[in-house]
Amino acid sequence: MRSPRLAALELRRFGRGRLPRAALVALLLLPLLYGALYLWSFWDPYGRLDRVPVALVNADRGATVDGKRITAGDDITGRLLESRTFEWHEVDAEQARKGVEDGTYYLSLTMPSDFSARIASSSGASPESGALRVRTNDANNYIVGQISRTVFSEVRTAASTRTARSFLDRIFISFSDIHGATVEAADGADRLSSGIGKAEKGSKDLADGLKDAEDGSGKLSGGLKNLHRGAGDLEDGAARVAAGTHTLAGRVNGTADRVGPFLKDNEKTIGDTARLVADSAAGIRHNLDTLVERAPVAAKGAHLAADGLSAVHRRRCEEAVLPDPACADLKKAAQGAADVATIADDLNTLIADEDGDLKKLDADLATLEKQADALAERAPHLSEDLDDAVEKINALDSGATEVAKGAKALHTGLGTAKKGASDLDDGVGRLKTGAETLNGGMYKLVDGSGKLAGGLHDGAERIPDYDGPERERRTGVMADPVRLAAQDLHKAPNYGTGFAPYFIPLSLWVGAMVAYMLIAPMNRRALAAGAPAWRIALAGWLPVAAIGVLQTAALMAVLHWAIGLQPARAAGTVAFLFLVTACFAAIVQWLNARFGAAGRILVLALLMLQLTSAGGTYPVQTSPDFFNAIHPFLPMSYVVQALRRLVTGGGLGPVWTACAVLAVFTAGALALTALSARRRQVWTLDRLHPELSL
Repeated sequence: MRSPRLAALELRRFGRGRLPRAALVALLLLPLLYGALYLWSFWDPYGRLDRVPVALVNADRGATVDGKRITAGDDITGRLLESRTFEWHEVDAEQARKGVEDGTYYLSLTMPSDFSARIASSSGASPESGALRVRTNDANNYIVGQISRTVFSEVRTAASTRTARSFLDRIFISFSDIHGATVEAADGADRLSSGIGKAEKGSKDLADGLKDAEDGSGKLSGGLKNLHRGAGDLEDGAARVAAGTHTLAGRVNGTADRVGPFLKDNEKTIGDTARLVADSAAGIRHNLDTLVERAPVAAKGAHLAADGLSAVHRRRCEEAVLPDPACADLKKAAQGAADVATIADDLNTLIADEDGDLKKLDADLATLEKQADALAERAPHLSEDLDDAVEKINALDSGATEVAKGAKALHTGLGTAKKGASDLDDGVGRLKTGAETLNGGMYKLVDGSGKLAGGLHDGAERIPDYDGPERERRTGVMADPVRLAAQDLHKAPNYGTGFAPYFIPLSLWVGAMVAYMLIAPMNRRALAAGAPAWRIALAGWLPVAAIGVLQTAALMAVLHWAIGLQPARAAGTVAFLFLVTACFAAIVQWLNARFGAAGRILVLALLMLQLTSAGGTYPVQTSPDFFNAIHPFLPMSYVVQALRRLVTGGGLGPVWTACAVLAVFTAGALALTALSARRRQVWTLDRLHPELSL
């Protein structure tokens, strides 16, 4: 008899009575009870957190900062009540403590009395962190405590972000204030730079004017030195002439009576002396002409220097916008130049005055020269003109004395003028040096003020000045600078869909395990008839495999139509589960065929090992090393990985790998079952008297 017929005979005996038929129905529905009930109970627990009672304590008293009222506790309370994350119960602190202790509330969230004050301190001198207090009780439920940590972490992040937005908004407003003040400072620096530029130009004009004044004062000083030297020579010559004429007059007057007789004998000597007097008078007159020529030039130079200094002082100190630091020295220099010009005018007046001493001296010298020439001419006739000569010599003596006095006075006046001109030249030189130094400093100041203005303008451009919308946008970015851009590939829509790849193979394994409690792993008729071992193995496997197909169809129909499971690849999922149930049936068959009653215990033990090492809940890497070691050698590990790709989507590599592994397990288990059937065809004492019977 062939294996399919033997399998049909095995299934047909379930239709011989009411109880066998009920057992067959129960066998078909058992995986449904496991898989559907488990997934139904775990389908969407996070979507029903609003049924979990949680205590909410808002003890925050609020705070006032810069006239603005902050009520962070009320704000968070309102948002939590609107979110309906949990079933919130607003209670006081004592009620919350007792409720968490006795299980009325699974946990509590408390906002302390200084919550707003601590948050407001973030913009003050001593910032403090606001603390949300969470109280859990794992004796009530451990998972709720874990969920609350995630939920309240999001609440804390949202509160921190809101606080940071307020703090950063104040910073951006301060930036705008600083920007405005910097712009005003830059404008002021521009005006300062412009004024200093004008001052620098004025200082340059002052330096140039003082240079001209120094040249004029130098010329004046040199001219007066020459005049003083000439006046000294004039004084010496006039003194010698006066002394000579006085001696001559004395001798002439004293000896006129005596020398009369002898004039004829001394006519030549007298003529020579007269010639000497004439020549001396001519030399003196020549020096007076030099003085007359140079005095107006010196006076003009003095006036030019005085006028230049006065003009510079007027521009720098009376007409300028900004007072010049050198104004005091300029005023002294201008006054000194005016004094020298006055002296030069006096000298020039003395020279130009027709009735003045210098004119009179020149006239006297001319007279002396003329008289001396006449005496020289008349010398041969002195004896004849003795009386006239004595009279003229006396007149010459008086004139020479007056000339000597005038020359001395002129020399003294020119000495004073020379000293004043020298002092003026030194002062103007110092003023020129100071003006050049001032101009250099003003140039640096212009450069520095320009850099200051440029730096302030650059700084103003770099300091942000945000309007309301831009400040709001930037505050939002800086308050929450790092956002989680989550991309969930092939997202499971709910908790139950995520756990379906774990619970479905569990239910199919249980279905195969229970099926072999009702169906013999090896057909007794075939064993008794001595059928081939492989046929016996197939005859015992096919009925359970067929039942597994029905179990799979019933389970997936209920999960899809009643509970709402939506596999990404529905047809592929069902076809793969047919292969899974065939593999599980082969493995369970071999364990029961080979070990008999003990095999049922091994089936249960193998189920436990697979459940703990398949990575159906947490990643297998988080399990102890033992489970990581057996993970690659158990079929449910591959089944879970493949079902995840079929249910939620993704690449099919793990599916094809799982198909190959399941095919190998199925073939291997059937081969081992055939080997066990061959052994069972031989009767032994162990078969006649088994050690354990279930």
